Amino acid sequence: MVWALATESTLLYLIHPLIVSLFALRIIWVRRPPGVALAWILIVTIMPIVGISAYLLIGERPTGRTRKERIEAIAPAYAEMTALFDARFPQTTRLITPHFQAMAVLAEHHGGMPPVAGNQLALHADAQTILHGMIADIDAARSRCDIEFYIWNPGGTADLVGEALIRAAARGIACRVLLDELGSATFWKSAWPDRLGQAGVKLIKACAIHPLRLQFGRADLRLHRKIVAVDQHIAWTGSLNLVDPAFFKQDAGVGEWVDAMVRVVGPAASALTTIFEGDWAVESGNIQGFTEFLNQMRKLPVPAAAGEYLIQAVPSGPSYKVTNISHLLLSAVLDARKEVVLTTPYFVPDDALFQALQTAACRGVDVTLIVPERVDSKLVRYASRSYMADLLAAGVKIQQFTGGLLHTKSLVVDSEFTLFGSVNLDMRSLRLNYEITLMIYDAGFSGQVRALQQQYLARSTPINPDTWADRPLLERLKENATQLMAPLL
Repeated sequence: MVWALATESTLLYLIHPLIVSLFALRIIWVRRPPGVALAWILIVTIMPIVGISAYLLIGERPTGRTRKERIEAIAPAYAEMTALFDARFPQTTRLITPHFQAMAVLAEHHGGMPPVAGNQLALHADAQTILHGMIADIDAARSRCDIEFYIWNPGGTADLVGEALIRAAARGIACRVLLDELGSATFWKSAWPDRLGQAGVKLIKACAIHPLRLQFGRADLRLHRKIVAVDQHIAWTGSLNLVDPAFFKQDAGVGEWVDAMVRVVGPAASALTTIFEGDWAVESGNIQGFTEFLNQMRKLPVPAAAGEYLIQAVPSGPSYKVTNISHLLLSAVLDARKEVVLTTPYFVPDDALFQALQTAACRGVDVTLIVPERVDSKLVRYASRSYMADLLAAGVKIQQFTGGLLHTKSLVVDSEFTLFGSVNLDMRSLRLNYEITLMIYDAGFSGQVRALQQQYLARSTPINPDTWADRPLLERLKENATQLMAPLL
């Protein structure tokens, strides 16, 4: 008995370094970011079976063979659509302030739609106003309603949006709903899918999880976009999921979620519709449908200007060859000359963005980061807090919002340029989620977002560097230990 245990222990002792070495070679081969690579090697060294099992599920970014094939099939038509926008709105980049023209070029190079002028844009920060505005637009629809969300949580005013879709379908409006399977799990288990389907609304689960296919693709790649597009002329996007805050996560202990959305009228709404069409084609497998949409777009006249705003829609996600939204955030911060103000619910940045924020503050840029005082994840809370000391030392001002879970994602540079959409400043949004961001090249609108950020600041408490440095040793140990896991969160 003793001999058997000794033999088994010796075998494990010999196999362990071999497992870690082979795993390290795999990490080197796929060229993971250093922080991510070291975190995974640490986990596998400490807990080999758990670590390797987790890596097989979520360690790399394979989108799965079927998804990859569909994306490759749609790519030529998508490129033609981008060229069509360029042809219809020629030399729009020249209308942008010279300092930010390179941002537009970078965004389009990395897979974004071209910037388009002639848009109407309205910022809304009250959930009920937003939801009722969506309902009014759906009720006024003449041809189509396209809905895409990470979360649809039944209850309250969110149910009225469903009723509006049923009314629209009854009028003969083509209604489609694309929802993340995991994020909208409560919706998919409710009576709503049957009700909408029976009314003629088409529904698809995005990023559906197939247990038998997990070895070919990650289970945690999620569709995090928020888009409501009506008649290719009106669209809503931003941070609010299809939820009534009074009925959503009331037991999370963080208060009501605080969000903002924009209502777009004009060519940029057509760009958002195009992004929805691409997502629908990939998730449904109807690649021909996107080609038909392209042919339809070619026949339509160039839309008349609805307003004065110049907007660029930028989708991002793991299907792109580069982490495009990470590059755009980095460029925006490094381009700042006077001021950068950011709001995000989850702050677990990659090394590049973390260094960029410190660098900007050190060269005299007024950098302000607004985050919620409480979030719905302990791991994220500890990981986020682990970055604060270095940011404060560099001169970054950090404010903790006390009026609920601040969920608005915004970045304003020099009160002239704004990034606004669904992207959190964390590893998941930067690398794993399918996100949507609007780049708005306008001082007037940037001023509106800054005014909203000031409202958040009025309900926030600044972190004092001296007080922060005196935190209990155990708290700092928890934070620093969690930071080792940050690349994996």
